[in-house]
Amino acid sequence: MTMNRTLRYGSRTLALTATALGVIATTVPAAAEEQPTAEQIMADCASGEAKCTFNSPRLSRAYLGEPRQVSGLLYNCTDSPASQSMSWADTVGSSHSVGGSVTVGGGIEGIITASVTATYDYTWQSTHTETSSFTVNVRPGEVGWISRAQVMQRITGTWQTHYDDPKWGHYYWFVPDVVTGPAPNGTDGKHSAVVVKSRKMTTEEKKLCTTGSTQDKLFTRSS
Repeated sequence: MTMNRTLRYGSRTLALTATALGVIATTVPAAAEEQPTAEQIMADCASGEAKCTFNSPRLSRAYLGEPRQVSGLLYNCTDSPASQSMSWADTVGSSHSVGGSVTVGGGIEGIITASVTATYDYTWQSTHTETSSFTVNVRPGEVGWISRAQVMQRITGTWQTHYDDPKWGHYYWFVPDVVTGPAPNGTDGKHSAVVVKSRKMTTEEKKLCTTGSTQDKLFTRSS
């Protein structure tokens, strides 16, 4: 993408000099002394060195994320089916394609929140936490645990920076980005799911059932 060009942005045309505009394609490595990396631009947005906006955010359809373990493991070393109530906790954060995780309370989070709220009148949250308990049923010689899948949503937009003085040769840089984070339960008809899973013990796990205080017992471990 040529950097010295006139950029049509929304309904306005910004006729800027060669030192004004910089555009970063996140899939193309930055050439030395020609343009920064997307991560460097995002660091300046987060620190406040650059005045940044997240332009034209577009919400995708919500979807159910991959299930993940949210409880400890329940081992049944007895000869009979057993059940036990187990507490679980799950915190799901956000990430963006050019900079990893979106830090809670950081500059990036605030900019995304303001942009999405202004565009959709929708309060975006970078993290979501839930806690509860569930009864886990485990057959003899098996391990049980609780898994949870969170409703997720992607937000596509473009970061725009403005420097008081040119940096890397430009006042403005534009970085496309995709933010992925938790969505409220029921968004687009999708609902978070909590399920109990189980499997047979491994050889090493079976050894736990024959030694010490765990022999012929139902017991839990953190992992």
